[in-house]
Amino acid sequence: MKDKNLPDDIKNKSLNQLTKLANKIIENLENKKNLESSINDYQMLIRLNNLIEKKFQNTSKKISQITKEKISKILIKKNEKKVK
Repeated sequence: MKDKNLPDDIKNKSLNQLTKLANKIIENLENKKNLESSINDYQMLIRLNNLIEKKFQNTSKKISQITKEKISKILIKKNEKKVK
């Protein structure tokens, strides 16, 4: 169940769009009477979940990196002021 099985248009969606899509699938699954016929929907939901997790982790890493860079710049400026 790798995200490689997902269409490209899904891979390019934002976290919010993916979450909305997952919520729609969940709604459809909740409304179905025969759960045996919804195996494909469950599999799609698992793939979406994996993709959402990966995108979240990547976004989290980017935010962390940007924050570290900003802190570093602030510390450099502070140290320059102390030297003067």
